[in-house]
Order: sequence, then C-alpha cells, then structure tokens
Amino acid sequence: MQRVFSGIQPSGIPTLGNYLGAIRNWIKMQDDHDCIWCVVDLHAITVWQNPAELRQQTLEMTAVLLACGLDASKHILFLQSAVHAHARLAWIFNCIARLGWLNRMTQFKDKAGKDRENASAGLYVYPNLMAADIHAYHATRVPVGDDQRQHLELANDIAQKFNHDYGVDFFPNIEPMILGPAARVMSLRDGTKKMSKSDPSDQSRINLSDDADTIALKIRRAKTDPEPLPSEVAGLENRPEARNLVGIYAALTDTDHAAVLRDHGGAGFGTFKQVLTDLVVSKLSPIAAETERLLKDPDLLIQTLRIGAARAAEIADPIVAETERLVGFIGMQER
Repeated sequence: MQRVFSGIQPSGIPTLGNYLGAIRNWIKMQDDHDCIWCVVDLHAITVWQNPAELRQQTLEMTAVLLACGLDASKHILFLQSAVHAHARLAWIFNCIARLGWLNRMTQFKDKAGKDRENASAGLYVYPNLMAADIHAYHATRVPVGDDQRQHLELANDIAQKFNHDYGVDFFPNIEPMILGPAARVMSLRDGTKKMSKSDPSDQSRINLSDDADTIALKIRRAKTDPEPLPSEVAGLENRPEARNLVGIYAALTDTDHAAVLRDHGGAGFGTFKQVLTDLVVSKLSPIAAETERLLKDPDLLIQTLRIGAARAAEIADPIVAETERLVGFIGMQER
C-alpha cells in the first residue's frame, strides 16, 4: 500500500469544514493506504501560541481525530515535536531550498500580510518543514486542498534538487491527493468565505464539539436569500449561501448538488434547514460525545501520542540518518 502522510495544526476544535474537507477523507483512506497522521505543533508555533492553550488544543485535536474514527492501532497518530527527525531534516532542507522558491509561496504573503518584516522566520520557512514532514517517511501521497498544492510542488522541487546535488535517487516524488470542490465548506454567515476556526463569530461555523441545540441554532441563523431552493444546479449560481447549505448536505450524504436538489428543490429554507439540521446532528453528535469522553482521560491521549511517536520514529530516524550521511555528517549518534 502507498504511504500517506498528512498533518493538522492543534488550533482548536475542528469545524464541520475541517471534517468534510480533510478528516473524513483520512478515515476513508485507512482501508487501502499505510497512513501516518501528525498533529503539527511545530508548525503551530510559527505564530505565537499561549503555551497552556497549545497543550490543551493538542489534546483536543487528538481526541477529535480518534472520535472521528482514526485508528491509532492500525495506523500512526503522533505529535510532530516528539519525533526529532522532522526538525533535523527541515534544517537540511532549509539549506537545499532557494530563497527565490520561498519568495513565490503565496500562503506566506497571505499570512504575513502588510507586516511581512514582523513575521517569524519560522513562518517563512514553513514549507521546508512541511516538506521534511513528508519526506522523513518517504511518503508518496498527501491529501491536500488546492491552497496547499504549491507547498507540495516545493517539496518535490527540494527532493529533486537534493537527489541531483548528491547524485542519488533517494527522495521519491509526492503525489497530491487533491480534495474535490464538494468538500469545501463555507461560512454560515458569508457564503463567499471559507468556514474557519479563526473567524471571530462562532455563529459562522459548526464545531465538532457542538451539541444538538447549538447546531440547530447555528443552522437556523445561517444566512440565506429569500428565494426557495432551485430544482437544478444552475439555479445556485450567484447564490453562495444556498450553494453552501446544499453542498454541506451533499457532502454528508456522499452525493452531489444535483441529487440534493432533485429531492429538495422548491423547498423553502425553513424546511430545508430543519432537514439539514437533523442530518448534521445525526453525523456529529456521536463525534462530540466520544470527544468529551476521551478528554476526560488525558493520560490515555498522551499515551496514544507517545506510542505513535515511537512508531513514527522507527520509520523516520533511519531515513533522516541516511540523509545526514549523504550530506557528509559523521553521525556521532551511531558511534
């Protein structure tokens, strides 16, 4: 089976958008891939984090991933900072990547904004660490959204330059597993913006920890327009909020917009929102309940991460040690 690597930042309880856009796809991959899932706390500190909050959010993320169905016994779930091979390989990649390549990374420009000079060096070289995360395991497939495609292209550029510079065929090419447009969930308050944990309004998102009453209230308050649902997909054009709610229903039922509209076209939003609420609650309530149960036993979560880190290191340490040998390091840890 091909080895898949993906990471998620411990930046708070994931949203419905995170679930449909990434986590649910991870669960589906477990049957036919060798999966390595990483809570990327090294990436998280590229912007300042409150230490106590970072620790709590790391446990919350771990609990949610397990509650969603991630199998930490069959696959690997671990904390990035616990496997030192990531940082060791990232430094080598810092010396392989060119400044011109990093200057083209649009995500740094977006995150740094107009205050570029005040951004951390870590945020700037973030893509090199991401490349190290993947190449430390010789992973060949990475599930990503379109916004991360550029970072995977850079990871392949780094691998190709390393192979060329040292005359080896060591790092494999990475194939992006681009997630489809149906997985893109937008804000409940603005259908033109992606659903985000960082949005100031909690009403803009559905959190995987929300209870049934909270989910119902958020969907009932979700922005819509005065027209009923159309019967055909073309009727959703220029109706971003309607498209978003239909898209959420389609994603949760593993169907498409056209099928949803065949069943619900002509309905008013009051009726459709109730149907959507029932669906969302049925899918997310078990996740919220299991997350709450797991968070009551933080020692179990830490032990799960500790076991995962040991298993991850068994794969990554030999690969990174060979990388260090190839660049000319003596490797004192082996003597």
